[in-house]
Amino acid sequence: MIKTTSSKGLQGKDLINIGIYSAIYFVVVFVVAMLGYVPIFMMLLPVLVPIIAGIPFMLFLTKVKKFGMIWIMSIIMGLLMLLTGMSYHALIVGTFTGLIADLLYNSGTSKSSTKAILTSGVFSLWVAANYIPLIFTPASYWSTRQEFGQEYITTMTNWLPKWMCPVLFIGAFVCGIIGGFVGKAILRKHFQRAGIA
Repeated sequence: MIKTTSSKGLQGKDLINIGIYSAIYFVVVFVVAMLGYVPIFMMLLPVLVPIIAGIPFMLFLTKVKKFGMIWIMSIIMGLLMLLTGMSYHALIVGTFTGLIADLLYNSGTSKSSTKAILTSGVFSLWVAANYIPLIFTPASYWSTRQEFGQEYITTMTNWLPKWMCPVLFIGAFVCGIIGGFVGKAILRKHFQRAGIA
């Protein structure tokens, strides 16, 4: 375990790390999201993204030395979703869940792998937020995405009743934790080097 980092503001190195790992994380998300052209995989993105992207996210946590880094990364993910044609919901949800994740990881006087894994779960909630318009305003959402075809649209609308909203958020959180465990196992040496027990 290591002591909580200095209360000094973010420095250039911190911002560089945020930029690098946000880019890596987004590339992983983008590649996995390509599977979404198949309806069943579209439904599984809140499962697949947190698990696979949990690996680079856990590596990012070994570089987090100051409060604000996780929060900024979460906001960046929301902005990138907006810029790539998704709704604003990931940005709004990610702004809050990213802050909670940051507060969780930096709570207390030391950091631990347990807090890192829980942080991965909370951080991953932004993924499920992308489904809010598909669930609550499907007609409006799909009206600008007719290229997917009516069969695809009908299938997704039928598979996403309103009760699926909490299911997707719970799934993203649980799979974010699984991704945290996977990332920790793969990056064990990095965690040891960072002093995170």
